[in-house]
Amino acid sequence: MEISRCTKNLTNHVIAKENNNGYSYEDCKATADWLLAQTDLRPAVGIVCGSGLGGLADMLKDQVIFNYKDIPNFPQSTVHGHAGRLVFGTLKGRPCVCMQGRFHLYEGYIIQKITMPMRIFKLLGVETVILTNAAGGLNQDFKVGDIMIIKDHINLPGFAGNNPLAGPNDERFGVRFPCMSDAYDRELHQMAMDVGQELGYGNFLKEGVYCMVGGPSFETIAESSMLYRLGADAVGMSTVYEVIVARHCGMRVFGLSLITNQVVMDYDSGEKANHEEVLHTAKLRKEQLERLVSTMVTRIEHNNYA
Repeated sequence: MEISRCTKNLTNHVIAKENNNGYSYEDCKATADWLLAQTDLRPAVGIVCGSGLGGLADMLKDQVIFNYKDIPNFPQSTVHGHAGRLVFGTLKGRPCVCMQGRFHLYEGYIIQKITMPMRIFKLLGVETVILTNAAGGLNQDFKVGDIMIIKDHINLPGFAGNNPLAGPNDERFGVRFPCMSDAYDRELHQMAMDVGQELGYGNFLKEGVYCMVGGPSFETIAESSMLYRLGADAVGMSTVYEVIVARHCGMRVFGLSLITNQVVMDYDSGEKANHEEVLHTAKLRKEQLERLVSTMVTRIEHNNYA
């Protein structure tokens, strides 16, 4: 027993030494402890807002707000449409924490730093993570303004070895080889479909596979055609890494994509993808997204799913 404990402590020490770039277990715990000392709220649900979707945080009551730049060890968001704030509060009585803005590879962050907030969520006591993003529609049946419930993903950069779990594994977070066949919680998926029907969203609520690419350039026509043939229904530049780390930490995950543009797959088309269109579509769907997410949070509490 003593030898086993000593071996485990030594392993953790080695991991901390090798992983001392601001995202080790000790770094994450220090950040989580700092946040917990600033507020009495203990969130059970964590929400991540994608481009133009930061209004989800405005639904929270009794807000305690932290700018990313003021949080120890925390990255800073540099993308237009990402406010760069961590908001604690209650949603329909349910304690939540909401990220107004996330981090991306194309901002220059290392992959472990991008996903550090998921580990902090876990150490804050979060049990269920709701991830939102703006995405381009590959599925020809999708329309701009559709909301796609993510049922699975393709980690395209992962094919080249870009995975947030690469490097030494700290078992205080999770196992070395986590399963991803159940990455997106099926009960939460079904709940979202049921809630959408109840709210009258049947005409624009879809489900499908999300593919992540590195960005920041949008996809070429050939790349888009390839992704569609691979089985992707929507494409974006985020979310997947957060899902992997959240599942590694044992949190339940629900994800949705707002289809903000139709991906160009025709050489004769004059359409061009742009970030302004993304933000405009997000603004138009603001109310429906907020109702869907807030109703789900209420159901998670009522059914004790978390």
